[in-house]
Amino acid sequence: MLRFLLELAPSMLIGFWAGGRHETLAARLATPLVRFGVPISVMGLLLKGGLSGDMLQAAGLAVLAMGLVLVGASRLPGLAELVSPTLRLGSCTGNTAYFGVPLALAFLPNEALPISIGYDLGATLLTWSLGPLLIGERGNGSKRLHGLMSSVAASPATRGLIGALLIQATPWSELVTDALWWPSRLVILLALMVVGMRLGSIHRKGITPSARPLQLLRPLVAKLLLYPLLLLLLASLLRFDPLMVQAVALQGAAPTAISLLLIAESVGADQERAAGLVFWSTLLALVTAPAWGVLLRSQF
Repeated sequence: MLRFLLELAPSMLIGFWAGGRHETLAARLATPLVRFGVPISVMGLLLKGGLSGDMLQAAGLAVLAMGLVLVGASRLPGLAELVSPTLRLGSCTGNTAYFGVPLALAFLPNEALPISIGYDLGATLLTWSLGPLLIGERGNGSKRLHGLMSSVAASPATRGLIGALLIQATPWSELVTDALWWPSRLVILLALMVVGMRLGSIHRKGITPSARPLQLLRPLVAKLLLYPLLLLLLASLLRFDPLMVQAVALQGAAPTAISLLLIAESVGADQERAAGLVFWSTLLALVTAPAWGVLLRSQF
């Protein structure tokens, strides 16, 4: 837990300070970081942790769990507020690439990294395929399919996976793996700074009354407490090995993904609540996510 906080908190605080003073800084840094830095980081982490069939299982579990939330969450007692598509999606789509991977690095062995990346791939696929449709995008089927394929191809996880597969097939894979390890960790810290900058920018603009924590209490509880519990139960019922159970539950503990806000802004619907959910879930996850890490490690 101490290692997680020492890596994550300073990075996000520096980013928050910078984002509050320079509103466009996050956007300027995010583009080259996502295009070049994060794929290299994912590639290095995957090579270090090793590629395995567990990635596909983790991706499938992400799709299953998110599908259950999107279809059935609003029907459960006490969660009627999740009838809103934005809040339902925000209750299950997590910031796994930037927040979940540092969690896995801090609390689990390197072998858990491919599981975390696999979960991210499955969640990214579902989020960008259904998110615009749920929140408000209109268009024909071919346009939506093209948007989905573009989003998946542009995902840092996808690019990192392809790079890792190519490097693993060469005779220099061990040398490249060692060379990429520390740059991979550095990129993760920079990515956390960008998340902090986004939060600082949101805070500078001001949180609307509809996006304050009491107004978002149910989706916040659903994302930070109930969703990791759902993943834990599903993985246990499917009799996955203990490391995978821990890894997917820990990814579920990540706060609401910034992609929710990007989708809401792109379709011009529910931006305030999306921004509020991203903001407050990220701040609260500084406490709840490491608590999940400690709990899972003690149980397994």
